[in-house]
Amino acid sequence: MGLKVLSALDTAKTQLYHFKAIVIAGMGLFTDAYDLFSITPVMTLVGRVYYQDKHYEIPAAVKSAMLAVALLGTATGQVVFGILGDRVGRRRVYGLALALMVLSSIGCGFSICTTRSCVLVSLGFFRFLLGLGIGGDYPLSATIMSEFANKKTRGAFIAAVFSMQGFGILASSTVTMIVCSIFDRASNYPPSNHTPMGADIAWRLILLLGALPAAMTYYWRMMMPETARYTALVERNVAQAAKDMEKVLDVSLADITEDSPVSPPPPNFPFFSNEFLRRHGRDLLSCAAAWFLVDVVFYSSNLFQSRIYTQFLPPKLSRNVYRDAFNEAKLQAIVAVCSTIPGYWVSVYFIDRLGRVKIQIMGFLFMGIGYFAIAIPYNRYWDSDHKFGFMVIYCLTFFFSNFGPNTTTFILPAELFPARFRSTCHGISGAAGKIGAIIGAVGFLWASHDRSDNGIGMQASLIILGGASLVGVAVTYLFTRETTGRSLEENEKEDEYAGVWFIRLFLHNNTASASSRLSVGEGEDMSSRSTANSIRSSTPIH
Repeated sequence: MGLKVLSALDTAKTQLYHFKAIVIAGMGLFTDAYDLFSITPVMTLVGRVYYQDKHYEIPAAVKSAMLAVALLGTATGQVVFGILGDRVGRRRVYGLALALMVLSSIGCGFSICTTRSCVLVSLGFFRFLLGLGIGGDYPLSATIMSEFANKKTRGAFIAAVFSMQGFGILASSTVTMIVCSIFDRASNYPPSNHTPMGADIAWRLILLLGALPAAMTYYWRMMMPETARYTALVERNVAQAAKDMEKVLDVSLADITEDSPVSPPPPNFPFFSNEFLRRHGRDLLSCAAAWFLVDVVFYSSNLFQSRIYTQFLPPKLSRNVYRDAFNEAKLQAIVAVCSTIPGYWVSVYFIDRLGRVKIQIMGFLFMGIGYFAIAIPYNRYWDSDHKFGFMVIYCLTFFFSNFGPNTTTFILPAELFPARFRSTCHGISGAAGKIGAIIGAVGFLWASHDRSDNGIGMQASLIILGGASLVGVAVTYLFTRETTGRSLEENEKEDEYAGVWFIRLFLHNNTASASSRLSVGEGEDMSSRSTANSIRSSTPIH
């Protein structure tokens, strides 16, 4: 029989604290997106200030390094803070990740020196630290929200936290446009052979403002109690878990206090063990592989929208860097409003109705179709007369990314694993995603150049993104397990799923044969069929 406090969490009605937790956790994801996606227009300003001798164009190697260092920090932070979240506690390291984001955002804005090399080294250093904080926020926010939520609307709550990324992208674009407009009006723009002094201040101000939303929620994060599931199942203090939940949820302490408190049994196997691989290896593989594939596509196309759209944009205004940065930010804002944010919130609505696996397969599939539709006629059909159709299809790839694997890959690792491994496994899955983001972003930057510049061209690059999306369909269909409508404790029952890895497809394609082979003798036939049916029902075939 389960603990009362955990049963109360699973059946609790949606309350004010649930929305408060969404905002507190979501502000971290908001800041994450702001800081990661503001770098594209910022680099336009940096190029004008520090690369006057190279026609204001930052070399591809420098752009790649600046993008990769933040993503590498994010991958590192996901693993480190994920492990700490399981060993020390979610709440104890939650504030540390946020503080790191705030301080490193300020450091990015105040990047010391005014010489090119010094500024870039300083900016790279603080962006790595920023990545550590951003990475730490991923597993902790997802795990905390999953452990506070009820099982009926858990997916929607976690998706709502993640959807704050969309508003973060929109905020970074809006702030960039406002800052550039103000500086443009105030500068009385100088002749074309001179860079305004204000441009060196403008990009710093854009990065500095990214610290505000995170700083505003720091106090509330520190006031959050530890999750009941961590306290009861990992620290094995059931009485304290009940007291913590009474403080934040509308529930009577008498209703969630055990009549005869008995601590759950201690874990009987470590993370680095064959037993863990046998019981949870497939789930970890499916989460990590799907997140890797979606981030290859998502970050490469999101960070370099202006390169993909280059033939549909007016030529750069070499005389006005503020307008160049403004146009890039405006493009990001349009895509965010038309496709990114709607995709997130459609996921919030449907995630507990359709299920995670169906949405992930559908998202990957339509992303692949969209990229192929753009790529195949890229050099022949998509000219100025057809740019509206191009933009519609391109925006749909973002819509189905967010109403699809970009959201579900954030949710599933927070639901599939036992409490003592949950944050760690989410961090590992997310780190795999950020490795994919590095490969996608850096690779796309180089590959999308024409063959004369040692690239493979935009058409071939987009075809590769479509292919990666279709691989995601296969990975999801073969390995990903549904979690909708089940409590976290039901999802983490290790023994129930032992062996499913090897017999799932066999049961799906040859049910009668599988039932026969699983039986041992006539007397055990009914028992064996019951076991097979149990496995199929707990691991739906999609």
